[in-house]
Amino acid sequence: MKSFSTNEVASILNLPNSRVRSFVRAGFIVPERNSRKTLQFNFLDLLLLKTAKSLLDAKVPAKKVLRVLSSLKKRIPNEKSLIRLKVYADGRRIVVRDGSINYQPETGQFLFDFDPHVVLSPGQFTARKTAKQTVAARGWFSRGCELEETYPAEATSAYHRALEMDPTISDAHINLGRLFHKSGLLAQSEEHYRAALAIDAGDPTPHFNLGVLLEDLKRPTDAVHSYEAAIERDPTFADAHYNLGLILDALGKKKDAFNHLRTARNLYLGKKL
Repeated sequence: MKSFSTNEVASILNLPNSRVRSFVRAGFIVPERNSRKTLQFNFLDLLLLKTAKSLLDAKVPAKKVLRVLSSLKKRIPNEKSLIRLKVYADGRRIVVRDGSINYQPETGQFLFDFDPHVVLSPGQFTARKTAKQTVAARGWFSRGCELEETYPAEATSAYHRALEMDPTISDAHINLGRLFHKSGLLAQSEEHYRAALAIDAGDPTPHFNLGVLLEDLKRPTDAVHSYEAAIERDPTFADAHYNLGLILDALGKKKDAFNHLRTARNLYLGKKL
């Protein structure tokens, strides 16, 4: 796995070296050290530092940021899982957006967006049964999200119940794909990622997740196609560029690899393509 020096992290995050070291002293991350005792940051460290910086810039107290990052590290085991999350301050709360789901990382409490302006017209009353089924399906989906970390088997059942009621919930397929992937059931994982793509081929997330899975299945050429598809749908998907660059480098395609790794770095620095 690629490591970053303090200077590289400072450059990517546009921070002075002293601030990066202060983040380490504060306990936001615990990077490794090489034989010369020099700090070595991995990609997950970089993502967590980027999150810490954005929260501190939003005037979130340092102690609260530390609690949030500690919670995220427990819930999100690696950078491939953290990539698709958006962490932001919403007034006095810190909110994590994972696809269509919002939750508070410290408590795990889910947050729902309600639109008070939605009113049924007379012609819509015939669709009430379907609407009720949809609401119930989303409830099972939310229940699955709530159970994932502590009771993955129950979460799997909840996602299946959600899909029985509403087969169009692509996020349920994505989450099932991730659960099966973590459990080593790679064939089932691929089925669900591809099911998500069949529902919403324009979403870059299942393409990206499928790419990660295909790497684990030792199918690098197929993984390249998946990462390219994710980038085609979202050219600013920095992590897709990064992963694609690493695979292309391993395949000996040094020039293409360099271009994607450079694009990823520029996106992490906030530069426009």
